[in-house]
Amino acid sequence: MNEKKIMAVIEAVLFAMGNSVEISSLGHVLEIPEPEIRAVIAKMNDKYKKQDRGIYIAELENAFQLCTKPQLYEYLIKIAKAPQKYVLTDALLETLSIIAYKQPVTRLEVEKIRGVSSDHAVNRLLEFNLIQELGRLDAPGRPLLFGTTEEFLRTFGVKSLGDLPMLNPDQMEDFRKQAEEEIGQDTEVRVEI
Repeated sequence: MNEKKIMAVIEAVLFAMGNSVEISSLGHVLEIPEPEIRAVIAKMNDKYKKQDRGIYIAELENAFQLCTKPQLYEYLIKIAKAPQKYVLTDALLETLSIIAYKQPVTRLEVEKIRGVSSDHAVNRLLEFNLIQELGRLDAPGRPLLFGTTEEFLRTFGVKSLGDLPMLNPDQMEDFRKQAEEEIGQDTEVRVEI
């Protein structure tokens, strides 16, 4: 294996692993002695320095790790603090609206309203910090209760949950009828004696 290929393998392994990799592991993968690996890594660091690259290979005891140059940390901090962009699909919006209007609510209650599993939607909304765990319901199994966060209020431009739009009774009746039509149930149950 030529030196260029060895450099490519070392760089790929260190990049993919993220954490430090022991020199013995690199030696096993490359099938070359440790002193040769050290010499190649020294050349790689010289090359990174001459090209003014944003990375270098740090030695940590008997291991190596691909790292960002310390003088570039301020840029990493800026990108880490940048607001995350996320996309709210129809399923996420539906789940979020149920939680917003019914909170505190359990996942099972959300699923009963939606008619489908809401595990993924609830997990994504937690990840986006739009909902949070509020505690546990005092019932068998002690299911988690969910509610909205301050981030939810900021995202949707409301000061409090009281500012959420309310549906008028006619709209609610229309929605109820549409939902019943979708599931194929009659709106009235008649019992004859």
